[in-house]
Amino acid sequence: MPPAADTVLDEVADEEDAGPGPRAGTPARGARAAGAAGLLTAVLFCLATALSRGHPFGPVTRNVVDLGQQYLPYHAYWRSLLRGETHGDIFLNWNSGFGAGFLGDIGTYLSSPVDLLVVFFPADRIELALYVVTTVKVTAAGAAMALLLLRLRPGPWPVAAVLGTAYALSGWTFNFGSTVPMWLDGLAAFPLLCLVGEWARTGRRPVLGPLVVALAWTANFYTAYMATLGAAVVLAVRLLTAEETATARQRLAGALRAARGVLVGVGLAAPLVAVVFLGTKTADPTPEVTFVPAAWTDVLARFLPATASTSSPALFIGTPALLLALTLPFNRAVAPRVRAALTAAVVLVTLSLQWEPTHLLWHAGASPNGVPYRQAFVLCGLLLIAAWFSVAGGAPRPAALLAGGALLGGLAWAARGSVDVDPWTFPTLGAAALLALAAALLALTGSGAGGRAPDLTAPSRAGGRVSARLLLRPARLLPLLAVVLLVAAQAGEAAVTGKRIEEQQRAEVAWSPRIGPWHEAVARETARADAWPRYRTEPGEVPGGNDVLLVGGQGADYYSSLTSEATSRTLVSLGFGAYAKGRHPVTLDNPVTDALFSVGTRIRSAPTEPVRQDTPPRAAVTVTTTPVPPLVTVRPSPRPAGPAGDSAFARQERLLGASVYELPASRRTGRTLTARCPAGSQVWFWAPEYRGTAALAGREPVDFDGRPPAVTAPMGALGTVPDSGEVRIALAPEGRARLPREPVGCLVRARLDAAVDRLTATGATRVRTTGHTVTAELPPGSRGTAVLAVPRTSGWRCAAGDADLRPARAYGGLVAVPLDGRADTVHCSFRPPGLRLGGAVGAAALLALVATGIPHRGRNRG
Repeated sequence: MPPAADTVLDEVADEEDAGPGPRAGTPARGARAAGAAGLLTAVLFCLATALSRGHPFGPVTRNVVDLGQQYLPYHAYWRSLLRGETHGDIFLNWNSGFGAGFLGDIGTYLSSPVDLLVVFFPADRIELALYVVTTVKVTAAGAAMALLLLRLRPGPWPVAAVLGTAYALSGWTFNFGSTVPMWLDGLAAFPLLCLVGEWARTGRRPVLGPLVVALAWTANFYTAYMATLGAAVVLAVRLLTAEETATARQRLAGALRAARGVLVGVGLAAPLVAVVFLGTKTADPTPEVTFVPAAWTDVLARFLPATASTSSPALFIGTPALLLALTLPFNRAVAPRVRAALTAAVVLVTLSLQWEPTHLLWHAGASPNGVPYRQAFVLCGLLLIAAWFSVAGGAPRPAALLAGGALLGGLAWAARGSVDVDPWTFPTLGAAALLALAAALLALTGSGAGGRAPDLTAPSRAGGRVSARLLLRPARLLPLLAVVLLVAAQAGEAAVTGKRIEEQQRAEVAWSPRIGPWHEAVARETARADAWPRYRTEPGEVPGGNDVLLVGGQGADYYSSLTSEATSRTLVSLGFGAYAKGRHPVTLDNPVTDALFSVGTRIRSAPTEPVRQDTPPRAAVTVTTTPVPPLVTVRPSPRPAGPAGDSAFARQERLLGASVYELPASRRTGRTLTARCPAGSQVWFWAPEYRGTAALAGREPVDFDGRPPAVTAPMGALGTVPDSGEVRIALAPEGRARLPREPVGCLVRARLDAAVDRLTATGATRVRTTGHTVTAELPPGSRGTAVLAVPRTSGWRCAAGDADLRPARAYGGLVAVPLDGRADTVHCSFRPPGLRLGGAVGAAALLALVATGIPHRGRNRG
């Protein structure tokens, strides 16, 4: 498009014989572009949700995959923590995983300043709060990109605003970012870090630059790392092509200033980054992933509208924006060196998505599980920068438009056979291409007639507005119409793409229902029964993951990228189930593990109607309270001793210190297991890799969903042993039945009751907790080992009596403190690993920032 003519106003004023007045400068143009991009982005993002009937503009849930399983519960808990409504603090989360470190989760999911907005919403509007957070992040990305474009090269601010919106509403945003809101911080970080590179290149803002880097890495260091690599590519292009860095010495100085700013900024973020980094080292490892490049047909298809996939890069930026980017190599109005450098950068980054060594570089050395093209937003940003350089000086000439159009047509033709193409793809592409062509023709006609796109918001020299008479002149009106058509093309494509991607995700991937009466009923009963720290209240199964973060209590459910291997290994070894390759342990409704973890009240709930996408579900809720040992118990030996065996039943007994199961020798005949157990005992079936049903004779079948390595099935109760003592279990496996050596255990309740009484009598007489500490008073003369019913993860430090805190010992995977009979109290405290190291690095970086700022301030004063 032709330049936005703030100068037109001067011409208008001259024609009207107006006196001299102020002209809109670059900062004002940047503010206009950023504001317009932000507003347009927000409107279109919400429009796409409304068209798909998604909440909050429709009845249908948006809680697909991790949005419902992780981010929604975490934001609900974050709101409660900020308002002082939780038992834990920023160091420790008592609600999840029977006690889990929380600072790493904050750094992974919640450390963006935008996430603080949840505190202003009521508890029953947390879905709306998360949608607002998501919209604000997307809006900020669009505004930041528009601002960057005008900083890279002067040009028409309305077009910069449209291209900023195109970046914010790329296919990556709709397909990946909007369902993983923490990644959106990287989307906004990329243009901001490019601005930091510009400041470093020109020797400006040596203090603000590192602060922006620190903000980006604190908000989400994972995508900030990718954004930093992308900004380095843009900086390299600028160092090679900009006039301010024409000599080798100037280029080297600019690169060194940028490196210093990044190092200081990352250092300032170290107190959080170090905790997250060390948390990933102790997290439950996921199976190693081998990168398999997507077919190039699918890669090309992802440049087109209304395409969705998790196995190929989401690269849609809108047909008009893509067309402008494709004209750059042929646009002779752009300096050859700029054309060559930007084109090479786009091509090389595109190729880097498909080559394993560079794929690993983009992902910090580890190929991710799930979405393999998380860095694709950087390529979207580079394409829009290329589009801007091609259009900032005026509409590309016909030859460049024809060449770019030919490339676009060839791309669409090559992508026609891709499985990612949607029925809406080519109709939407055709409509947008026609609008873009019309816009180009109007712009060329207007510029040929000497017209420029009028700025409707700027005052004339006389302080008035551009008159309607002047706007209606063809030479003035055509460029304005060109901008309107450009907006219509980009906006229409973005809205349709967002709508179709949301609809496809809900149809093809796992989803959770909206928060409603089921959650509210469980939360109400949990709050009523809560007696922490006398014992735990387990809210049981509620739809979605991380349920305890939504409804309260102190259960086992915990889904995080930082789930400790110690937590996962301990719980799964005791018969708990797990999803996400071990990183999502879930509750186990078993009286032995309830005794081990001091679960005194258990909430059970079940839906009273089918669970639907468009209706928050209702459920029947029951509450059961049983006597259990206190949170801290005393064991006579330094390590568990008990029945031999490697089954979950035997491990439960060793940790309990008592034999409570009969473990019969079972015989399998075809699809039937037979065994003998004491009459009246409770039959439990444990087969973590089994998928199918198991049914005790005369009872309803029970589902088991073992799918190694992704899903571990929990042990389940099948019923009561009949008077005959004969146990017959009918199996109905899906595929090959994979059973352990001891799949059946018969729980004798009287034995368990006796074990509970014994542990209660010798356990703590009083337990107190704060945000991340536990203090227990013990019976005088206690000897052996005090055991805290919390998984022994890195960071726990304990002491008996007045002794100094030391790293806690482990007792069957739980936190343990040796006792010598002289101490009648034990004290344990949790400190996130990496906090001291990160604090030291952060302090050093702060000193470096001050040292940088003082001479700069002195030069400014001079």
